[in-house]
Amino acid sequence: MKLKRLPLLARILIAIFLGIILGRIMPLWLLSVFTTFNALFSSLLKFLIPLIIVGLVMPAIADIGRSAGRLLVVTVCIAYGSTVLSGLFSYGVSSTVFPHLITASTVATVEGATESVAPPYFTLAIPPLMDVMSALVLAFVAGLGMAYMGLPRMKGVADDLRMLVERTIGVAVIPLLPLYIFGIFAEMTRSGQAWHIVMTFAAIIGIIFAMHIALLLLQYCIAGGIVRRNPLKLLGTMLPAYFTALGTSSSAATIPVTMRQAVKMGVDEDVAGFAVPLCATIHMSGSCMKITACAVALMLMQGLPFTSGMFVGFVMMLGVMMVASPGVPGGAIMASLGVLSSMLGFGEQDQALMIALYIAMDSFGTACNVTGDGAIALVVNKLFKVSSE
Repeated sequence: MKLKRLPLLARILIAIFLGIILGRIMPLWLLSVFTTFNALFSSLLKFLIPLIIVGLVMPAIADIGRSAGRLLVVTVCIAYGSTVLSGLFSYGVSSTVFPHLITASTVATVEGATESVAPPYFTLAIPPLMDVMSALVLAFVAGLGMAYMGLPRMKGVADDLRMLVERTIGVAVIPLLPLYIFGIFAEMTRSGQAWHIVMTFAAIIGIIFAMHIALLLLQYCIAGGIVRRNPLKLLGTMLPAYFTALGTSSSAATIPVTMRQAVKMGVDEDVAGFAVPLCATIHMSGSCMKITACAVALMLMQGLPFTSGMFVGFVMMLGVMMVASPGVPGGAIMASLGVLSSMLGFGEQDQALMIALYIAMDSFGTACNVTGDGAIALVVNKLFKVSSE
């Protein structure tokens, strides 16, 4: 009971600490118990992602009313612009700094980094009812239809679905997050993946981390200036969402926490229910920044030529492709493989190295994504209030 009374942030930090400490000493059979739980929990998340999108975005659009169409366009434009500018910023820093840090011999250090030392005893596939894009389109079409046409009976069903989704999240997702995070960190510690890669790429990871902190400060300075509030206090309010994403590497799993913290910043519940689940899918500033930096690093390692024009086109296309990425660990890099191959010429080995590098730092980008969602929600909320006055 005392553990339940702890704030979510405290429980997450405890889970991370225990995962790092106990992951070194627990027997493999016990570690496999936790990896089995993580595999089942991940399957549950994949099933819930479309339901979360439909159940939260659709009634939120309907509640907003006739301004939903314009608000949707504004939110998408802000999210896409943030993602593209993040990628261009990353390219500028990476292309300037990385040539002084990287040698070709570094490539060998990440081979085999994604192997599991304690595979799950069994897995259970739970196919989602629809993919992410289908859920988004359904939420937009149905939500806008209810906003413009009324449809009270359909609105009642949408409200019931929202209650069901929120209840499922509160009972089946939030309480299990610390255990899920513990399993992730325990396996990473036991396998040596995290420490080996961090030691090898310490300078690169440090620069990427500094870039995403700088990006968050910039986002909240802009949002704070628009809403006329202290950006550091606003950013501090979003720290529970930041650390939840840092542990889970999942935008979808962090949606409830992000929504809660956005409301604490003063965002209306309807706007938060609209903007946060939407941005969890389309706002990938941290992931775009990290993919761009990793791509530059690998091209430098292997002596592949690149130009600024090549990366401008790559970043703009990457921002579009990652809209289709699921809000689960590694989703963004999987969605971007086609662009890496077609625009940067990455072969199979290059793509494998890219996946290893990305997953090793997945939590940084996801934490930046979801924390930036709060800044976008603030701006959208301000625009919505101004337009409604």
